[in-house]
Amino acid sequence: IAASRGFLDDVIDPADTRVQIIKALEMLQNKRENLPAKKHGNIPL
Repeated sequence: IAASRGFLDDVIDPADTRVQIIKALEMLQNKRENLPAKKHGNIPL
């Protein structure tokens, strides 16, 4: 049911689970979210 709805990206062999997790974590290790620059600062109240 989940695969037919597009919730799965891939089905991996249990023997390859560790390798896939390591690859995913290495990819995310240096990922940084690019935030837009601030247009306005906070004014003191």
